[in-house]
Amino acid sequence: MRGKDLAGRDLADAVWPSVRPDALVLVPVGSTEQHGPHLPLSTDTVIAQAVAERTADALPVGPPLVAPAIAYGASGEHADFPGTVSMGHDALRIVIIEAVRSLSLWAGRVVFVNGHGGNTVALDAAVGRLRAEGHDVAWIGCGVPYGDAHAGFTETSVMLHLAPDLVVRSGAVAGNTRPLAELMPELVAHGVRAVSPSGVLGDPAGASAEEGREIVRAMTASIVRRVGAGLVDSRGRLLDPGR
Repeated sequence: MRGKDLAGRDLADAVWPSVRPDALVLVPVGSTEQHGPHLPLSTDTVIAQAVAERTADALPVGPPLVAPAIAYGASGEHADFPGTVSMGHDALRIVIIEAVRSLSLWAGRVVFVNGHGGNTVALDAAVGRLRAEGHDVAWIGCGVPYGDAHAGFTETSVMLHLAPDLVVRSGAVAGNTRPLAELMPELVAHGVRAVSPSGVLGDPAGASAEEGREIVRAMTASIVRRVGAGLVDSRGRLLDPGR
């Protein structure tokens, strides 16, 4: 007997004879970084993992596999806050490249599901290079068009839905609520703490698990649609077929 006849959704839990050699593999990419006084350092990773899992369950073809998350990202802008662990753009780029070169020995397609905006530089560079090498790889972010920047209403609602036991409700405070585009020059030059001593960019007031459920549903539906269409731009980002 060779174990399970079919692989489960989670790659880490599978035995090798059950892994389909042409499988679609979703790789969550998160971070370990401050998310204000009320959300855990694992917030981006929790969200990327959950959205990848829901995407795998919803895709009509498969069964797709969800690989273990890459839990460290490029989080240098949060380095002034205790707890943050950043590997930086160069190291993350190398991790992504080597992961895909290894996965491509058996997987049919690889899609990175990204939960941290600071990872985009590394993802663009790595996925662009990998596609030039002939690998079938792309990436997509977990954001929503109406979401605030960091540890505000959007992420707090999502975490209240996904992992309410990790949310310190009494620690929630409003941070800098100016648009991210206005904050970026100072943020890039001096880090998040220079523009928000609490680490929050937005306002978690009014966040709820119900709102979080709808946000996760919207994130998942968008990614399912993009993965299904397979349209990719020059940086390897999956495009919305409806636009």
